Amino acid sequence: MTLREKIALFPHSPGVYRYYDAEGKVIYVGKAKDLHKRVAQYFVPAERLTAKTRILVSKIADAEYSVVDSEADALLLENNLIKQYKPRYNILLKDSKTYPWICISGEDFPRVFLTRRIERSGGNRYFGPYSSVLHARALLEFFADVYPLRTCKLKITSEAILKKKFRPCLDFHLGRCKGCCVGGISKAEYDSNIAEIVHILSGRGGTVVQQCRDRMQEAAGRLDFEEAQVQKDRMERIRKHYAKSVITSSADVDADVFSLVFSGTDAYGNFLRIRGGAIIQSLNLGFKPHIEESREAVLSAFIAEIESKFGALSKEVVVPFLPDVELEGVTFRIPRKGDKLALLELSAKNAREYQFHSLKTEEHTNPDEFRAGVVEELRKALGMTASPVHIECFDNSNIQGTNPVASCVVFRNAEPSKKDYRKFKIKTVIGANDFASMKEVVNRRYSRMLAEVPDDLPQLIVIDGGKGQLDAAYQALAELDLTGRLTVVGLAKRLEEVIRVGDPYPLFIDRNSQALKVLQRIRDEAHRFGITFHRNLRSKGQIHSALSDIPGVGEKTQQRLLLHFGSVARIAAATVEDISAQVGPKLAARIHQALNAHD
Repeated sequence: MTLREKIALFPHSPGVYRYYDAEGKVIYVGKAKDLHKRVAQYFVPAERLTAKTRILVSKIADAEYSVVDSEADALLLENNLIKQYKPRYNILLKDSKTYPWICISGEDFPRVFLTRRIERSGGNRYFGPYSSVLHARALLEFFADVYPLRTCKLKITSEAILKKKFRPCLDFHLGRCKGCCVGGISKAEYDSNIAEIVHILSGRGGTVVQQCRDRMQEAAGRLDFEEAQVQKDRMERIRKHYAKSVITSSADVDADVFSLVFSGTDAYGNFLRIRGGAIIQSLNLGFKPHIEESREAVLSAFIAEIESKFGALSKEVVVPFLPDVELEGVTFRIPRKGDKLALLELSAKNAREYQFHSLKTEEHTNPDEFRAGVVEELRKALGMTASPVHIECFDNSNIQGTNPVASCVVFRNAEPSKKDYRKFKIKTVIGANDFASMKEVVNRRYSRMLAEVPDDLPQLIVIDGGKGQLDAAYQALAELDLTGRLTVVGLAKRLEEVIRVGDPYPLFIDRNSQALKVLQRIRDEAHRFGITFHRNLRSKGQIHSALSDIPGVGEKTQQRLLLHFGSVARIAAATVEDISAQVGPKLAARIHQALNAHD
């Protein structure tokens, strides 16, 4: 039976499919609401598939499937199989570090401690994970201050206490522990402290505050003012802790919040868990799809990963857009206003910060891969077929038509190639005509390249300016029969919009994207290079007009005078005696007379 015949027999049921290569290795795992329809979408004419998907299909030698009862089951099974097989073409979780958890041990007198290893045996309970270890440690310090818990690893049981097997440690004498090892605190009271800690870690701090208030009033009623003060202090410290460390919304909000930001093919996500209006968990994850996955599919993968880490989702899940799955008992909500929108915006802000940090880290640790990703992101943003590995940018510079010049800067693999920069003096245009100047420079640049290095033409040309400059550059390329081989765009300064030939509507690229940043960088570099060239020409022109017309004053004399006096104006203001110390009395008198006559 051929592969296509086998796939034709896949059922119209929800499930998970697996693709194998010729060596029998799983190379892709996917979920589907309808297995038959979903798998059939891969085996269509090649021109209807993206480049990366065509590569995947070319590697498929066999396919298998597993039927499940619902989309939710398919989502979880897909996530588990991806972790088991680590298929080459699936979305890769970019952040694989082990996050810290807070563990409450399953002992008679439980310990509360930080760990990165989860062992479900022994009745241990885990809370987290925490994306910041500082946050987790701050919580432990808060618990140590408020609750007198043990930190030792002794096996404390009721029998051991009765037999007086242990002696109290330093923490007992310092008041940090009530000495459960010697019967200093009852198991009921100790368990009550642990229950309050569980409430706080679960986001139910308001319940603990109410319990403290009730105990305070009860103690005051029986005239036990010392206990009442203890409960009051505990209540105030819990309130203070929440005010400092937890961002709150409406007190009745219980929800999970997901947000995603995209950079090229990569995605960066943030998850927030809200309980009683308080953020009790937050986690950042990165995703690197190896084939073109929709943003809905990436969000579904994010949701599955969080569910595997944290357990069941809330009944209400706040998202920026709907995932490609439906989960029983879960309502996906896209907020438009109010507290839930504020929470979504906060989550998106965290995702953008994580994106920025990840890109900066990648730029330093793996610069080649980072630059390749930037080039690919730019290609997609501009809708190009060829990757813009070689980019050139042009800018005109003149002041009221004087000394008109142009600059051409070159980027290769998203980095400046300064040895390839070129400067141009405008030769055929009279006055300040930016459009004609741009046409002249582009024509000169590429007619020479066609004659000398025709194989080194850029894939992308960027024009610093609006529609007029872009049209002029396009006319020059058309005369050279290059419009079909090169992509040319304009980048306007005001709104940073990308202008394309023949398109009446500008293209707006995400301001946070690396694609726009590389365009801005090459535009700014062209402007800097052109302004520097223009300034140098103006300086030479000023020197020529003031000194070069004086008989007997050569280039070396000009340099000597300018080096000593600093400017032509200071030479003119100097006495003949001061000038003669540099060039001799006769020439000094001539220079002094000429400069002051010129003034």
